[in-house]
Amino acid sequence: MIRHMQERDRAEVLCMMREFYASDAVWSNGSDEIFGADIDSCLGDCPFLEGYVFEEEHRLQGYAMVAKSFSTEFGKPCIWLEDIYVMPAFRDRGIGSAFMSYVQNKYPGAIFRLEVEPENERAVHVYEKYGFSVIPYMEMKK
Repeated sequence: MIRHMQERDRAEVLCMMREFYASDAVWSNGSDEIFGADIDSCLGDCPFLEGYVFEEEHRLQGYAMVAKSFSTEFGKPCIWLEDIYVMPAFRDRGIGSAFMSYVQNKYPGAIFRLEVEPENERAVHVYEKYGFSVIPYMEMKK
């Protein structure tokens, strides 16, 4: 089941975020301060970030975060798939694919964007299966 993140999920999501950001799947390591702010935004009234958990029989299997903006490049709403994490014991069960279908059905007509480390071949394969392709330019931040 895919559902919105709730306060009762905070501790488990924080643990999963620590695992995700310490893995090779993510370029930066993050921090508990950042993770807490992300969870607060998902649980609060922030219009830009939504948090989801993947759950079966009251056991969390993973989480995802979706950021919303507008792309002037494409002239439509932009949905950033910020975090998609499935715990190792639950991988290869179609959870990531189910979330991709869920979010694409929730935001029809939007452009979807995400970042992925090239070495994360499993994730790259799932994203390509859902029509994602590489944008050949560099992203910058300040």
